[in-house]
Amino acid sequence: MNRTLPALTATTMALALGLSSGTAAARTDSENAALVARVLADMPVIDGHNDLPWEIRERFASKLDAVDLKQNTALLPRGPNAPANETPLMTDIPRLRSGGVGAQFWSVWIPTDSRDSTAVQLTLEQIDLVKRMVARYPADFEMAYSAADILRIEHAHRIASLIGIEGGHQINNSLAALRQMYDLGARYMTLTHSMNTAWADSATDAPVHHGLTAFGRVVVGEMNRLGMLVDLSHVAPQTMKDALAVTRAPVIFSHSGARGLIDHPRDVPDDVLALVARNHGVVMVNFFPGYVSQERARWDAELAAEKAREATPPFGGLFIGQPDRAAAAMAQWLAAHPKPRVTVGMVADHVEYVARVAGKDCVGLGSDFDGIPDTPTGLEGVDKYPVLLAELARRGWSHDDLVKVSGGNLLRVLRETEMVAQRLRTTAAPSDATLEIDRKIDRKSAQ
Repeated sequence: MNRTLPALTATTMALALGLSSGTAAARTDSENAALVARVLADMPVIDGHNDLPWEIRERFASKLDAVDLKQNTALLPRGPNAPANETPLMTDIPRLRSGGVGAQFWSVWIPTDSRDSTAVQLTLEQIDLVKRMVARYPADFEMAYSAADILRIEHAHRIASLIGIEGGHQINNSLAALRQMYDLGARYMTLTHSMNTAWADSATDAPVHHGLTAFGRVVVGEMNRLGMLVDLSHVAPQTMKDALAVTRAPVIFSHSGARGLIDHPRDVPDDVLALVARNHGVVMVNFFPGYVSQERARWDAELAAEKAREATPPFGGLFIGQPDRAAAAMAQWLAAHPKPRVTVGMVADHVEYVARVAGKDCVGLGSDFDGIPDTPTGLEGVDKYPVLLAELARRGWSHDDLVKVSGGNLLRVLRETEMVAQRLRTTAAPSDATLEIDRKIDRKSAQ
């Protein structure tokens, strides 16, 4: 549906900033649909993570005239650089409108093996791509840099566009680079991606620092001073705990699930969820099937093992150098091991789990659309948020609580982060710390 309903009301904003609400009585499907429509009129979706900018770079060589976001991109021909098995794009303007999206954090992810000055340049190129994309569609997009900007842009019936840096490797261990990226519009940074940085451990890499180093703690402090959201998706549990111990502002998990439902390192453990409740942060639930379903995660692992067993160039595998036999063996394995089905209800389970452990003030939505190879059934693109909200409504979630998960919680966290920054900037100068802090500590420990 096209969102042309009235702007957010003062009452709704009060609810979004943390008032509690009662449990709704049983409702019919039509009543739930009407409830979701009211929620999206009052609090359009604020999604924490969408990787469309990198898809445009990879599939269309960053050429914005090669992809028309005013059309259904799921039907577009694949770009010249897209692999043959690439999935359709999940994002475009008509589907964003149908999905009730009012604000989107666009990820400026770059590959984790990009380091040093190359990482900084690639990040700047991706920031530039987001801004060019937004400028290309002025009737639909507008850059946002604050909570007030989000509200103003939504009131004008445009989609507020924000920038998130998806990995601490992208600042090349430089607080000056961090500050310049903030000035260019970045409003969150994920402390790591899939590999450790020089100052923080990733959830999917062998631990080296056992959390944050001294410099890593300075990075978090400088982000607080700037007003940049500290994003703990992708980081190791000890890194999560260290960041929560030193931050002065609420944190976010821009796209993560509940580890209590599926034992995957990309999800958030219960003890960390308890800390998030005390911090009053927000966990924005990811839609990637492998982080949503334990059965799917196991199937993904078995598929990877089967691929390695059949062919691992240059020397491994039963059918190394025999692509036809390897393909036949894989087809046979897939026929015997169908991909497990992942549903909207399973994603709703993660939303409810986070809400149960951390509270309904601490949960949001971070789809990871166009950064994942496939989606749960029923959540194929950015038009499907109402389906998820309707599932929560069916389970008894009230208008007030749906407002929180749709975007109210993230809006509150952003406002509180801005207020912390206002206070810190009056008392703290920009830090001139470097990685030498860690080296000094290491030398002292060795003495």
